[in-house]
Amino acid sequence: MVRLAGATRRYGDVTALDGVTLDVPAGQLLGLLGPNGAGKSTLLQLVSGLRRPTSGVVELFGRPPWEPAARAGLGMTPQETGLPPTLRVREVVDVVAGHFPDPVPTAEVLERFGLGDLARRQTGGLSGGQKRRLAVALAFVGRPRLALLDEPTTGLDVDARHDLWDAVRAYHRDGGTVVLTSHYLEEVEALAERVVVVDRGRVLVDGSLEEVRSAVPARRVRVRAAALPDLGADRALVDGDRHELWTSDADALVRRLVGSGAPFADLEVASASLEEAFLAVTAAADDRSGSRSATGVPGTSTPTTSTPEVAR
Repeated sequence: MVRLAGATRRYGDVTALDGVTLDVPAGQLLGLLGPNGAGKSTLLQLVSGLRRPTSGVVELFGRPPWEPAARAGLGMTPQETGLPPTLRVREVVDVVAGHFPDPVPTAEVLERFGLGDLARRQTGGLSGGQKRRLAVALAFVGRPRLALLDEPTTGLDVDARHDLWDAVRAYHRDGGTVVLTSHYLEEVEALAERVVVVDRGRVLVDGSLEEVRSAVPARRVRVRAAALPDLGADRALVDGDRHELWTSDADALVRRLVGSGAPFADLEVASASLEEAFLAVTAAADDRSGSRSATGVPGTSTPTTSTPEVAR
């Protein structure tokens, strides 16, 4: 579906994408992660033909993406979408549908994305979340072979976000291919079968969810206890009676816990989350470049007293 080979995009002295090589096969749902300014949107702009690479190769369905024949099979939701404020929601969907030979019926699109009650509303009177839902719906009107979704759920409430996840899953189950960027790591964790982490225009990690999580080799042991002895954890966080212990050998730590005789409850052992792996990968890249401070995620050298949060 998509092929990049050594793709680079520069804006003057700024390199937004730096020699990226990436293939996206048919039927895959790929999550693209990275900090702000990492190059995610630039990558989607190259794939969609909105911009051309400074050097390297970009192909969409085996063609240069700026050719109309290639873009005919593409649906896209960019980060920002301009909607004609005086047109009604139904009219906007009809206009977009008119550009495709076999569009999804307008009523079906509106129902699938929870827009049926807004069909006669002018887009200028929609809330930010409603506009975002409409922008995402438009990506699927033409029955695309590939959907590029750039921060699709920004501004949506929890229920609307989950409804959109269901729509994306349904499209994917029917054989559709999706490349999704998001600042909500739980969104990528819920949807993607492959994750690519980008920073400073370069691909840092490319693999399955489990492969990306393996960037944090430690496991997390959570337990409730009034107090715990030193159990030899690599890192420990305490919040009241809640203890979070990081260790490379969870089985041995649990045996030491039981052998200590300390009363405890609600024992939980888990591998690293996608958020923790993402932070570990980008922190390692920062350490190599020396341009940002350490984040204190598991697997790095700087301890912290709380789990860091990804900027949303």
